Amino acid sequence: MAFLFYFHSMNSICLNGKIVRGNEPVLMVNNRSYRYGDGLFETMKVVQKEIALESYHFRRFFSSLELMGFKIPAILTAEKFREQVLALCKKNKCEALARVRWSVFRGNGGIFESLDDFQYSIECWPLDESTNRLNENGLAIDIFPDARKSCDKFSNIKSANSLPYIMAARYAKENKLNESLVLNVHERIADSTIANIFLVKDGNLSTPLLSEGCVNGVMRRYLMEKINVKETEISERDLQDADEVFLTNAISGIRWVKSFRNKGYSNLQIKKIYQAFIQTISA
Repeated sequence: MAFLFYFHSMNSICLNGKIVRGNEPVLMVNNRSYRYGDGLFETMKVVQKEIALESYHFRRFFSSLELMGFKIPAILTAEKFREQVLALCKKNKCEALARVRWSVFRGNGGIFESLDDFQYSIECWPLDESTNRLNENGLAIDIFPDARKSCDKFSNIKSANSLPYIMAARYAKENKLNESLVLNVHERIADSTIANIFLVKDGNLSTPLLSEGCVNGVMRRYLMEKINVKETEISERDLQDADEVFLTNAISGIRWVKSFRNKGYSNLQIKKIYQAFIQTISA
């Protein structure tokens, strides 16, 4: 019998539409996501029983599934997934404020097997109220030196194959940093381990182009619809010359970066952006 791969312990999870205990064995060791990273995921924030920026998440997730060649059963609509997400949050008593991870994988088998199997899991955890506030203590960041992210059509999705980000996170922890930036193959900044990056210079905002290999972040897209942001190539020199720097993702909204190596940043513009567009986000 094949060994079983376990999810980490938690109250409950949703596996293919069925709620089961989080400490039960649920994946075979030949699961293709576990073996090869053949899967993708979406991280969402639930606020007062609703998914924040829901339409952005579903639009990205379903387009990513199509790009990876997943065949979604007709019954699994956005409405169905929403029901399952909120039911799990209710089961785990975190409907008021929760982090949700929704993962999809292609079942079990070898790398050359052509599988149309569609499987998924949903996990959720309660969030601290601090995620609803702009961080008062700015982040210290640096560039991860040991990996380069490709710039292809798969670079913008949240793939289960996250090795550069995993190693960048380890680098940050080992060097007492709050975050690491990941470079692309052109030696320019793509994004960070769990966020997109924005620079403020002379009142103007900029962020890496999607063609630079960054993840197509939900909060990134939301902000770009609200304020004028230039998508461009961003180098280490641009980072050194910036007046302010911040990171964005769906859970924390905006996080202020205080320093990059010996360079310090203010947060005057960041506070205005946060107050105008982030703290007012309703689910």
